[in-house]
Amino acid sequence: MEETRTAGGREAVHLIPVNPIKEDGLNPKSRKRIMPDLLTEPPAIDPVYEARVYCNIPTIAERSMEGYAPHYFKLVSVQVLIRHGDRYPLYAIPKTKRPDIDCTLLPNRKPSHPQLEAFIKHMSKGSTAQMDGTLSSLPRYPSHSLCEMGELTQTGVVQHLRNGQLLREIYINKHKLLLNDWTAKQLYLETTGKSRTLQSALALLYTFLPDFDWKKINMRHQWSTIFCSGSCDCPMRNHYLEEEQRRQYSLRVKNNDLERIYVDMAKIVGIPTRQLRASNPIDSLLCYFCHNVSFPCTKTGCIGMEHFKVIKRHQLEDERERQEKKLYFLYALLATHPLLNQTVNRLQRIAEGKKEEIFVLHSAHDVTLSPVLSALGITEARFPRFAARLVFELWQDGKRPKEHFIRILYNGADVTFQTSFCKDYYKRSSKPMCPLEKFVSFVKRDMFLVFNSTSYYDACRRRPL
Repeated sequence: MEETRTAGGREAVHLIPVNPIKEDGLNPKSRKRIMPDLLTEPPAIDPVYEARVYCNIPTIAERSMEGYAPHYFKLVSVQVLIRHGDRYPLYAIPKTKRPDIDCTLLPNRKPSHPQLEAFIKHMSKGSTAQMDGTLSSLPRYPSHSLCEMGELTQTGVVQHLRNGQLLREIYINKHKLLLNDWTAKQLYLETTGKSRTLQSALALLYTFLPDFDWKKINMRHQWSTIFCSGSCDCPMRNHYLEEEQRRQYSLRVKNNDLERIYVDMAKIVGIPTRQLRASNPIDSLLCYFCHNVSFPCTKTGCIGMEHFKVIKRHQLEDERERQEKKLYFLYALLATHPLLNQTVNRLQRIAEGKKEEIFVLHSAHDVTLSPVLSALGITEARFPRFAARLVFELWQDGKRPKEHFIRILYNGADVTFQTSFCKDYYKRSSKPMCPLEKFVSFVKRDMFLVFNSTSYYDACRRRPL
C-alpha cells in the first residue's frame, strides 16, 4: 500500500488477513457503518473480511507466541521489523471529497490507549534525542485536524502503543531483556525518512522500553525502503521486479470484472478510466473502509461496496498467482539479502559473546516486510497489515551454552518452521526452534543457489539461463 518505489518500480498492493477482529466500537451516530459485524473467519476468501483484518482496528487483546521456549533457554537478542500503523491515503480519487479523518491525538476518542496522553506529553519534549539527518525535522506525532496525505492516524499510533506494550510484557517484564539501567548501546533503531515510520517506532518504543529516556534514543535514517544500505546496486533485482510488474499488468488486463468496475467508477467521478486507475483508488477506499466512513459520492452516483469488493478480490487473485509464478520470489531474495545479512551478522556476534545491540527495531513499509517474508519462504504469511511485526528471537541453550537457536514470529504467530531453511529440521528435532547456523548458511550461501551463484554480487549480475 506504499507510495515508495523499490528498485526502480512500485510494488503492487495485496491485502491478506491474519486474525479475525471484532467491531471497532466507533460512534454509529457520527459515521455511517459500512462494515458488517463479522466475528468468525469465513470458509472462503472474502474480500470484506480480508480488508477488515488488514485495517487491524485495535479492539481485542492479541494472543501472541513471542518469548516461548523451554525453561533452560535464555533469550539473548530480539530484532523487530515493523510496518507503520494506519495512515491517511497516499492518493486521492480525483473530483471527490477527501475522507474526513482527524489526525490530532485525543485520548478520549476511540480507538485509544491508557498511555496515549502520556505519550503525547513525552513526544513534545524530545529535544535531546539523536536523530539522523532529515529525521530531526519530522514531527514526533501526528497533529493535523484534517490528515495530510500519508500521515499516521490516531489508530496507527494506538496500534504501535499496543505492539510495544505486548512486547514489553514478554521481553522486559518476563525475560528481562533490558533492565532499568539500559543504555543507548543496547538498542539499534532505524527508520525510513517518513513521519509515519518515525512516529510508529516512537510509539512502540514508548510503551516497550523500561523507561523512555530521550537522551538514549539514537534513531538512524534508512533512505532505502528495502533497507539495502550500502549494497543497493543490484541490476538483476530490478530485472525481476520489472518482470513481476509485467505479470501483474497481464493479470489485470485479463480481468473483465475489474475493467468494468473501473469504467463504472470513472463515470461516477467524471474522469477517464486510465486516470482513475492511475490514482490508485483502492488506497483511498481502504481509508474510508478502515475508518467506517461512507465511500464518496458525486451527482452521478456513489462508489459502493461492489466496486471495493471487485478490486480487493483481484488483489487476492494476484497474490495467489504471484506465489505460483516465482518472479516476485526471485526479486525478494535479492531485495532482502542486505537486510537479512546484517541481521545474521549481528546475531552471530551476539552468539559469540560480543557486546552488540540486543534489541533492534527497523520501522518500515509493506514493501519492506513483504519481500522478507517471501525470501524466507513463509508462503502462508498474509500480506503485511497496518502495524504488522516480524520478530527474530535469539536464544542460548542453557545446557549447552555455545549452542544458539532462533525463532521467527509474524504478528505473534510462530512461523519458524514455515521457513525454507528450517522445514526439514523440524521433522527431525524435538526443539521448538531452529539452530542459528541454519539461518546463517541460508543467508550466506543458500539464497544464491537458485541463481546458480555463490555470492550476492554475482547473483545481482548473472543473467538467467
